[in-house]
Amino acid sequence: MTQLKTLPTYDPTLFEGAAEVYAQYRTKYPREVFDKLTEIFHLNGQGRLLDLGTGPGLIAIPLHTKFEEVVAIDPDPEMLQEAQRQAAAVGANNITWLEQGAELINPSLGRFKLATIGRAFHWMERELVLKKLDELLADDGAIALLGLNESPWESSLPWKQAAVGVVKKWLGEERRTGQRGQGIRKLVDPPHEVVIANSAFARQEQYAVSFEKSWTVDSYIGYLYTTAFSLKIFYGDRAAAFEADIKEALLAVEPSGHFTEELKATILAAWKH
Repeated sequence: MTQLKTLPTYDPTLFEGAAEVYAQYRTKYPREVFDKLTEIFHLNGQGRLLDLGTGPGLIAIPLHTKFEEVVAIDPDPEMLQEAQRQAAAVGANNITWLEQGAELINPSLGRFKLATIGRAFHWMERELVLKKLDELLADDGAIALLGLNESPWESSLPWKQAAVGVVKKWLGEERRTGQRGQGIRKLVDPPHEVVIANSAFARQEQYAVSFEKSWTVDSYIGYLYTTAFSLKIFYGDRAAAFEADIKEALLAVEPSGHFTEELKATILAAWKH
């Protein structure tokens, strides 16, 4: 029986031109998340970490002190270049950066204690990645999916709804993704929990860390340019007009220009045994 693929081939335009703003404006996981990972997986500076879909290193860099070695993988060369700049700035010199898709991992990478995936698992061929991870992780190894409920598409906050309204005005009602704005985002189906339950990593636990996040008009525009649904290249030479529209909409809701929200970082942990 052929295994169902939940995502087609990786689209190299998915975050085109977004690496620098991603590192600057995409919400960072709070320190409490890494403390929780340390507690859950008994991280003690030993063993190796595999971070898939690493982007600009938002997980690999904060966790580098918890392992002897980190291997961080991403198919986007611009993201990896930015990650290396970020790592150098904090002296994280035990990280190996590899430009490839998560689906291409193989035993030549060696064995790992933990594999982490941030806000990227939905872009991967999930069943295949889990099968490959089963081969790479130690017998007592585990995976951790990290998430953040920051997307304005699912938010009831009036200022976030206003921002989405402007994006829709410029790009259309459907949520864009990749292919230079021509792709349409589809729901993740089945959910990650179901895909994992049907893998070698059947034992699951979920954890959450709540924290407060503050934005300005400029930083929220920067955030929008980190998203697959609103990359700056989508607006071309009209980006300044789009930004003026966003600014007007946000200030109409909150004239101070300062926005605060309660976010929740999630950890989906799954073990082989």
